[in-house]
Amino acid sequence: MRLSELLGRRVTGIPLEQLLGWAEFAGLRVGVEPGVFVPRRRTELLAELAIAACSPDAVIVDMCCGSGAIGAAVLAAVPTARLWASDVTAASVRCARRNLGDRATVVQGDLFAALPGTLRGGIDILAVNAPYVPSASIARMPPEARLHEPHSALDGGLDGLDVHRRVAADAGTWLRSGATLLIEASAEQAPASAALFEAEGFATLIASDDSRDATVVVARRSAEGGPS
Repeated sequence: MRLSELLGRRVTGIPLEQLLGWAEFAGLRVGVEPGVFVPRRRTELLAELAIAACSPDAVIVDMCCGSGAIGAAVLAAVPTARLWASDVTAASVRCARRNLGDRATVVQGDLFAALPGTLRGGIDILAVNAPYVPSASIARMPPEARLHEPHSALDGGLDGLDVHRRVAADAGTWLRSGATLLIEASAEQAPASAALFEAEGFATLIASDDSRDATVVVARRSAEGGPS
């Protein structure tokens, strides 16, 4: 593509990463295509926490995976981990399959409905970059996001936590005892998100990195599988 054409498309609001075909994430070059959520630097914190919790043979699910950036970062650090990735959009699933190749199983569907029943009760780490933008705030987002990324990757409902509620309600039956769940939120939303998981019997803490404007709710099941 000629530079003038590239610049012309960029000024219309098309994300640079979609124009180039890749984004830098956790030291990796992750493929990105039109219609796919562009991985953010803030989400590197979620990936780092997943890596820290990951044993060599861990079963990990990258839910709402978009391009598969979180899963790619985990596999770069722990190549023997058994990774599943899922997303609701066909474009994201296609993109994640290219990025992860035969190192992971990538499936399409809505949250846990995308996963096979054989994973129920056997997930060690659930990493979720769910949409958490309040619906009314989407109109104020930059055009790169609101016009060129899937609405399903942005809209979190009235308070931004609709998908967090659904994940909290169902996660307990899918996670192994002692498992870790990681879900990104804004700093303002994190206490309310943590309370959703606490109500389902998880022990929670909030991790943050001000330099990346990153906040992650960390929820853990007790070793007995019940309330912590």
